[in-house]
Amino acid sequence: MKLKFLAAAGLLFAGSVNATIITVFDGIPTGTASFDNTVLTAGGTLNTDVWSSLASGTSVVRPGYTVTRNNGNSISSTTYGTMSGRVIGIDPNGSTSGQNGTIVSGVTFLFDTAINSFGVEVGDWATCCFNPSSDLFISFDDGTPILVASATTSAQGRFPNKNGNSVAEIFVAAFEDTGFFKKVQFWGNGSGEYLVIGGQVKYGLVDIGSLPPSGVSAPASIALLGLGLFGLGLRRRKKQQ
Repeated sequence: MKLKFLAAAGLLFAGSVNATIITVFDGIPTGTASFDNTVLTAGGTLNTDVWSSLASGTSVVRPGYTVTRNNGNSISSTTYGTMSGRVIGIDPNGSTSGQNGTIVSGVTFLFDTAINSFGVEVGDWATCCFNPSSDLFISFDDGTPILVASATTSAQGRFPNKNGNSVAEIFVAAFEDTGFFKKVQFWGNGSGEYLVIGGQVKYGLVDIGSLPPSGVSAPASIALLGLGLFGLGLRRRKKQQ
């Protein structure tokens, strides 16, 4: 399971919360299980939308959210490999000048209610076009792009599918418990590659500070807090003496 902690606050003062960003990058069966477990362990709400059918148009309305292409192009769907449902192409090749390998070639998800956890299946990624790497990004509410996958060889983009075969199909996700968001953008920078997303979209909402901080387990945090209070007690006794 490739579950990564990108940034976290360790032990904070009373009244503060831990703020954590986590990413998932793995094969679809393992990656989706990681996503579900992370949301549910944090006590959050979990939603899964399988794209068993997908209407065409400049925007696609799904239960709970709407999808649009950042370059304004129409959306049409197809199938790819053993991905869970329909997919749409967002290859960083577009006809608009300057959009190759940029956010302009990606997609925007606008959610009806706030979320802070988002994941999607990706197909045919990292099969070519490493300049020097092929990367995938997720951004919440136009915030700093979160790097959710990076490869310098095609082997790094292949994982076992539900049948156990090694395929160019992955699941990527990002969690950011620093706040609540309604807008998510997803894109790749591998100019020249054929890139599809869809299959199934997972999203959820966890409380701010509910994800575990990097490198500090809950018992360790409590122990550190206890030591701090013990030290304050010793200083107070010395002053009184």
